[in-house]
Amino acid sequence: MRIGLRILLGYFLIVALAAFLLMRVFTQEIKPGVRQAMEDTLADTANVLAELATDDFLAGRIDDGRFAARVRALGARDIGANIWGFRKSQAEYRVYVTDAAGVVVFDSTGRDLGRDYSRWNDVLLTLRGQYGARSTRSDPDDDSTSVMHVAAPIRDGRRIVGVLTVAKPNSAIAPFIARSERTILRWGFVLLGTALAVGLLAAWWLSRQLGGLRRYADAVTAGALATLPDAAGEFADLGRALETMRERLEGKQYVERYVHALTHELKAPLSAIRGAAELLETPLPEADRRRFAATVVAQGERMTQMIDKLLALAAVEHRQRLEQPEPVPAAAMLEAALTPFRDDPRRVPVALDIDARCRTASLFGDAFLLRQMVANLVDNACDFAPAGSVVDVTLAPVAGGRLAITVADRGPGVPAYALDRVFERFYSLPRPHGGSRSSGIGLAFVAEVAALHGGRATLGNRDGGGAVATLELPQWPGATS
Repeated sequence: MRIGLRILLGYFLIVALAAFLLMRVFTQEIKPGVRQAMEDTLADTANVLAELATDDFLAGRIDDGRFAARVRALGARDIGANIWGFRKSQAEYRVYVTDAAGVVVFDSTGRDLGRDYSRWNDVLLTLRGQYGARSTRSDPDDDSTSVMHVAAPIRDGRRIVGVLTVAKPNSAIAPFIARSERTILRWGFVLLGTALAVGLLAAWWLSRQLGGLRRYADAVTAGALATLPDAAGEFADLGRALETMRERLEGKQYVERYVHALTHELKAPLSAIRGAAELLETPLPEADRRRFAATVVAQGERMTQMIDKLLALAAVEHRQRLEQPEPVPAAAMLEAALTPFRDDPRRVPVALDIDARCRTASLFGDAFLLRQMVANLVDNACDFAPAGSVVDVTLAPVAGGRLAITVADRGPGVPAYALDRVFERFYSLPRPHGGSRSSGIGLAFVAEVAALHGGRATLGNRDGGGAVATLELPQWPGATS
């Protein structure tokens, strides 16, 4: 399981558990909270009515006096109230009064007049001077039928002579409780949805940051050109640490590899120079002396070229990306790269053919590196081209909005065993004219520059004999050919 998914599941589990507990607490507290508020209101109402009923009760006319008439008239009153979206048309109070023995002497509904209520908690406790209240179900198995009763004493001086009880069915407040529960549940689900969305966003961001660093590490491991991905916070610090580690490890390996390779490649010219120098120390005919002196100069020049090309290759290999790419007119770049070969009479003639669709096309990259890359290919082709032949250079569009530069000669071609190795550093083939091998760095430089520009270089054999090198390079964004 990916770390982003793990974090998402853990985060959502914690939020869901917290939301569940919160909703459960709220929903469990709504009903008792509302009923407590109703009980408080009933207690106030009972005490107010007990004060109003005292005169009629003491005068013995509690069932037919003015108090009884007004309370009974309450049932016919149209309240016409709109309470938080709920219509209320009539009062739902039941009022009854018991004497000091607990016998009902007044009942606003008239159904329990004369009954003994002395054992009900509201009457029993109030007659004892305590707070009397109860909640009783008319159907023992149905909580929705419960009725709350709150009593208040009727006093004659300091003596309790009766009890007035106000009763109200709990079903009267059930719609408010249900609506509150629905509201809490609805917002609870909104909370869960929001938490899930935030979790998904956070997991996506985290996976994106880690994925970028993982792909970067994989690319570095594979030896490909890799650019440190954009990151934020600790991920940026981690990315910079990985980049620093890569640079140091690559730098160490790079130096070791180059030292070994350079040492190997310099052995041949150094041996030739040492042999020529030893012979020059002895008396020699003038012709031999000149030949050995020319050998020293040629081998020295070979080492110089090797070192210069090696430095150029090292500079390109060290770069992970183009710092400031620019549009490079393809036709003008090719003309500039081929000019030195056309001006040198010792070189094989070079012919340039540019497709009409590419006359105004531009390449994406570094003009200097592109010229050097083409020059290396042409130089290599001229070394293998036989006298009297022509090196053909073409520029044409290819699929994917790219441009293809081909350099073809009519030389011996590339042996099958060398096709997969021609772009390796220090790998070279003998020249057909008997000259010494090249440094084996030119084609490696070509491959590195092509990759740096987001393109690729290939080398194969040409129909009819010879070799053909192909460069596929991206055009400048928005350019048309």
